[in-house]
Amino acid sequence: MKKLSENEIQNKLENFKGWTYAKNAIHTSFQFENFKEAFTVMTRIAFEAEAQQHHPNWGNVYNQLEISLSTHDADGVTEKDFKLARAIEEIVDPSN
Repeated sequence: MKKLSENEIQNKLENFKGWTYAKNAIHTSFQFENFKEAFTVMTRIAFEAEAQQHHPNWGNVYNQLEISLSTHDADGVTEKDFKLARAIEEIVDPSN
């Protein structure tokens, strides 16, 4: 998979509210009502990530979830990252 240029990444991020680009990855965070809700969403994302064979770097503290996506094989951000980011957005807020 081809690594995207910073310009390509910034253009694509215009369609992703709350996502930023830094350190060769795209990043976002979510806040949920409680730990149970955050963990439930993480589980749903985990199933999707496994289906796509593309796994996020993420962290969770109580009701906060932080996610970073990059394609290690390409040493940067690729279309694969944006595909998973879109799926994450749909899991977190199905009305998107």
